[in-house]
Amino acid sequence: MKNLTISLGTFLALATLLAAPLRAAEEKIWHVKAVHPEGRLLDVKAIDPQGKLHAVKAFEADGNLHLLDIKALVDGRRLPVKILVSNDKYAPVKAIGEDGAILAIKALTPEGEKLDVKGVSRSGSIIHIKAIGPQGVFYGVKAISPEGRMYDVKGIKMFKERVETKVNGVEVEAHIKALPPAPESLK
Repeated sequence: MKNLTISLGTFLALATLLAAPLRAAEEKIWHVKAVHPEGRLLDVKAIDPQGKLHAVKAFEADGNLHLLDIKALVDGRRLPVKILVSNDKYAPVKAIGEDGAILAIKALTPEGEKLDVKGVSRSGSIIHIKAIGPQGVFYGVKAISPEGRMYDVKGIKMFKERVETKVNGVEVEAHIKALPPAPESLK
């Protein structure tokens, strides 16, 4: 029988490839909800052009608790959720299909109302995302872990240019991530 010898680099590359399927097991899926001023949680969903509702989730990969991806789950695919370039008063939060189709992101009340989810203000490179209730009341948008941790869902600008990038032909102003809550300012 022949001796098989391989370099350390080849061994590490093979080990990485073989371990790749195991890495998916280290992913945690968080819920994305809007928090009503009375403390109730409202589902946040993507709505396709046909009116079908799709889950919006935050993804924690490999124990990284600093920055979680926000995606819409549509027909087995994960679609990016971004803040789009717009001249509207509030910045549109949308999911972007592989073909460039735009899916609305809405918070759903128990009564069936669909509340807009928008970027409503900016602090430096952070865009604050809120669901907009009746009379313009803002509801926080949060990611909630299976263990009950609650993170803020925010838009993040990485560059000074208005157009951050293009995704499937759609101009994007900011990426959307879930972040740990900022500590309270000391007075």
